[in-house]
Amino acid sequence: MGEIGISRHEFYHELRWWEVHAIVRGYNNRHRNLWSATRWQTYNIMTAQVGSKGMQQAHINKPSDLIEFPWDKSEALPIAVDEVRQMQAEMDAINSQNG
Repeated sequence: MGEIGISRHEFYHELRWWEVHAIVRGYNNRHRNLWSATRWQTYNIMTAQVGSKGMQQAHINKPSDLIEFPWDKSEALPIAVDEVRQMQAEMDAINSQNG
């Protein structure tokens, strides 16, 4: 998996869902400014080409009407209690080793 530097097997079989979520969130955050700037630029080019009335007729009133990115709406993913306990146990084990 080129972007994160781990093998496909590790990605599919060894990572937990919350680890995959963190990887995806990190990837999105790394590219967020570029994607937002591209959307803003596209919105302005479209407005210049079709005019404000044309944009309103197409129900495009703001850049996020063109495409919605994950960060446009914040949704917290719930973490199961047993997974939190397992993560805490793993962190405790690491901390005790590094003591």
